[in-house]
Amino acid sequence: MKLAVMQPYLFPYIGYFQLIYASDLFLLYDDVAYIKQGYINRNTISSPNGVARFTIPVPGASSNKLIKELSFSNDVTKVLRTIEQSYSKASNFADVFPLVERILQHEDRSIASVCMKSYQEIFTYLGIQKRFRKTSELDYDRTASAKDRLIALSHKFEADCYINAPGGRSLYIKDDFEKSGVSLKFIDTLPLHYQQGTGEYVPHLSIIDVLMHCSPKEVRGLLARYELSK
Repeated sequence: MKLAVMQPYLFPYIGYFQLIYASDLFLLYDDVAYIKQGYINRNTISSPNGVARFTIPVPGASSNKLIKELSFSNDVTKVLRTIEQSYSKASNFADVFPLVERILQHEDRSIASVCMKSYQEIFTYLGIQKRFRKTSELDYDRTASAKDRLIALSHKFEADCYINAPGGRSLYIKDDFEKSGVSLKFIDTLPLHYQQGTGEYVPHLSIIDVLMHCSPKEVRGLLARYELSK
């Protein structure tokens, strides 16, 4: 069983969704510190005027608080207007915009709940069934080191493989995991390209951009363009 754990991000880029796609169970790491100026509450899309950033406020946001203690603002009108204006002519706008609207207006405003809602809705739209849990709802030793917490979570769900994002290569050592019976692998996105409706291709935009321009079948093909390495 393959496990992946990651802080919840708002409509992240396709590499994040590849991590979910590659795992059998995906845990939203919401009992760790909130990261200001990161991608938890913002991302980038393509607009008629070029790349544009959208942000949803998080009242009381502080790096001294845990993600689970914070919620998104209810005011998403400006963000929805920006997305609508940017993609009104995109080929899949009629299907995707209502999905985005439904997610951003989700009644439970906690960061992890809105993000988990988005992952569930998007994978359902793509015809893919995935499993999600929040780490804040689990019983495990939160005083352990970052490495030992991930190993403990792997053991909790009897996962024999833990998949990490590429940035984890500087943080975790394969032998530390394998001594505990868990294989550590890293996911790398292979080169990918899709028609964005603009001149020059811009990588790493929000998944919203991918969904707006690609059919579910095409998105499934892009999700599969990754490799796992040690």
